[in-house]
Amino acid sequence: MVMPGYADEKDAIQKRLRRVEGQTRGLQRMVEEDQYCIDILDQISATTRALQAVALKLLGDHLSHCVKAALVEGGPSADAKVKEAQDAIERLVRS
Repeated sequence: MVMPGYADEKDAIQKRLRRVEGQTRGLQRMVEEDQYCIDILDQISATTRALQAVALKLLGDHLSHCVKAALVEGGPSADAKVKEAQDAIERLVRS
């Protein structure tokens, strides 16, 4: 089995995702408690930035590990990995 590019930082990534999960629960609580709309929107923005930070970390690891290895190997798999990364970047930019 091929190890993912983020394997060395899996614990840190999981910690970040748990923090985002906590932020999401906090958002639910804010709505439940009828908090001020702008405060909720500010917290949504912070949660979104936290998820984007995780996505950028994973993308960087993918490029430096998976895509790099495919480019060294060359051939159609290299082209496919580059296309896959490009598509992922496009999805992230649109989100």
